[in-house]
Amino acid sequence: MADTILEVKHLKKYFNTPKGLLHAVDDVNFTLERGKTLGIVGESGCGKSTTGRSILRLIEPTSGEVIFDGEDVCKKNKNELRLLRRDMQLIFQDPYASLDPRKTVSEIIAEPLKLQKLITDPKARMDRVRELMQVVGLADRLINTYPHELDGGRRQRIGIARALAMKPKLIVCDEPVSALDVSIQAQILNLMQDLQEQMGLTYIFITHDLSVVNHFADDIAVMYLGQLIEKAPSEQLFDKPTHPYTQALLSAIPVPSLKKKRERIILKGEITSPINPKPGCRFAARCPYATDRCRSEEPVLREIEPNHFVACHLTEGK
Repeated sequence: MADTILEVKHLKKYFNTPKGLLHAVDDVNFTLERGKTLGIVGESGCGKSTTGRSILRLIEPTSGEVIFDGEDVCKKNKNELRLLRRDMQLIFQDPYASLDPRKTVSEIIAEPLKLQKLITDPKARMDRVRELMQVVGLADRLINTYPHELDGGRRQRIGIARALAMKPKLIVCDEPVSALDVSIQAQILNLMQDLQEQMGLTYIFITHDLSVVNHFADDIAVMYLGQLIEKAPSEQLFDKPTHPYTQALLSAIPVPSLKKKRERIILKGEITSPINPKPGCRFAARCPYATDRCRSEEPVLREIEPNHFVACHLTEGK
């Protein structure tokens, strides 16, 4: 049997708004194997980041279960959650905003060690900081510099070092390279892959860039308006996208070849509101294949072939 480190069951996160209840994350289910990477993709506002933060309970879920290493994160009290967070860390999207400008590189990386009281001796703590800086490729001469003195790539390396300080098992990466130049993106992604191999890390990699996640993730989950609509191994999803929304997303990726052209799918129609959504498929208003059933009955995520899950009425019978 696969060694499952994370199991998310019926995860929901709703927000009260003046117009009604916003279904940011609506009944999301998936499992993640230890040492693997799950990419979560979709348009802005689809609930990717809210899903990641709800798993870590940085945002309190409305309902559902998050089973991490056999323990339900949602049932932990404040002190228990504090201890569990040693094994669950987050790399933020914006390295410019996620680092304290008043602290030096060493102080930023050492902070979680001090807060969790893992290393109380100042000298030992500084040795650990230097070790982490070396691991992520930060020169020792930068130890007393401030974030504003460094470029985006080095700042994100600080964020990675800070996340690694606790020796976590799971890291949620919330669009960690989207604010960086393309050349720097490749360096950070290669670093993260090397760290995964060396330390046995498990990643949830949240992004809107499918071309990035294709080479980085073992499995990809596609979200649309708070719901998980397709999940499959990366290669399988790119070779055989099944949900009409996934097909449209993949068609938008530029192909650097004159021989292998991909027909672009242009979506039309209005995006369904996630506030008090009506019954039916939330993609129906933009789907070129939608039927009356799609507009009235919500599809269920089901397995159409080994490890390939799709929520679409059109796949029934396949």
